[in-house]
Amino acid sequence: MSVGWAEALAAATAVACGLLIGIERGFDLRDLKPGTRVAGVRTFTLVGLVSGLAGLVGHLGQSFAAGALMAGIAAVLAIGYGHRPGLSERPDATTPIAAVATAALGFMAGFGEPGFAIAGATIVTLILALKPELHGFLDKLDQADVKALARYAVIAGAVLPFLPNGHYGPLGAWNPQKLWLVVVLVTGFSFLGYVANRIFGERHGTVATGLIGGAYSSTAVTQALAQRLGSEKQGGAEPAGIALATAVMYLRVPVLIAIFATRVLLPISVLLLPAVIVAWGAGYWLYRKAPSHQGPAPPGNPIALLPALGFVTFVAVAAVAAKWAQGSFGQSGIAVLLLIIGSMDVDVAIVTLGGLSPGAISPLVAAMAIGGTIIVNMAVKIGITLVYARRLGLSAAAAMASSVVALAVMIGLAWTRL
Repeated sequence: MSVGWAEALAAATAVACGLLIGIERGFDLRDLKPGTRVAGVRTFTLVGLVSGLAGLVGHLGQSFAAGALMAGIAAVLAIGYGHRPGLSERPDATTPIAAVATAALGFMAGFGEPGFAIAGATIVTLILALKPELHGFLDKLDQADVKALARYAVIAGAVLPFLPNGHYGPLGAWNPQKLWLVVVLVTGFSFLGYVANRIFGERHGTVATGLIGGAYSSTAVTQALAQRLGSEKQGGAEPAGIALATAVMYLRVPVLIAIFATRVLLPISVLLLPAVIVAWGAGYWLYRKAPSHQGPAPPGNPIALLPALGFVTFVAVAAVAAKWAQGSFGQSGIAVLLLIIGSMDVDVAIVTLGGLSPGAISPLVAAMAIGGTIIVNMAVKIGITLVYARRLGLSAAAAMASSVVALAVMIGLAWTRL
């Protein structure tokens, strides 16, 4: 591509950025009275063009001229929005900020980054166009949700970048950055499930609560639904919600395995496949039998600093224990350790497995150990269901038990191959 074509592409991209954002702003402000709108599609397009020319001039070494053009754009926008007639007492700052963003993206396009500029323009347009959805999402939040979001921002953004990346502690088992990255990923996965449950679960009923809630804590969802079921005179959709929550758990485990221990993904998928089919089949059967039922409030928000610290402490202790077991007992000791750890928290067992060297334990033995932790976890949920829901929870308990039997059979078959 010649220099002339490169400059033309840069200018065209700058114009496209202004046009794209301008169309959205023009449409959103179409109902304003004549004379009260400072910038529409034409103005935004021109802002993109002029800022693109400023970027081109700056790229050619004329920084003073480029600065003068950008200052001129800023001055015109400031005068226009500072003196427009018909201003309300609380004017909206979105359009002026969108104009500033357009100028910055146009300058970036002209300066030699057209791809970055057009990508930024599409993101700005999407954010502007999603105003009703974003406001609707905010309306669904409460104070606890906002605090939880702030806590997760601290966990992900204020801690992780400053942790060292190296091997420390007993047996060199601790990498502070990787340990905290585990917290960021696992709690983030749980938080997304919680947010989805807050948005869709209560609106679409118990089955939606089970499906979405199972992605972040099938045990918590099981307890919530079982308690509700036990307080009723006749069963509703809760057995289906419990069964589907545990069915989602069977899918959550391979996802975490794929992230933290990829080498075990194939054997664990084979072991879990019959259980997945049985769990989803039983859940669907209960769903077809279930009456329409309003969803309960989802379990408590999973993001808090103290539980996060407790989780990373548990992971750190498990990492040291795994290193010790690897040197003392070999893969059989590691398998037993994973089973013990997983009986308390399946996620920690998966993370511990991911921190081991590839030769520490064979993928099949590791998959069998993780499968054993799932059986223990399912036994706990069956007990919770029967304790809280009593006879009304028998169908949900039977659905969970059938998937456990399928998994136990697969583990038995795998044992014969060792």
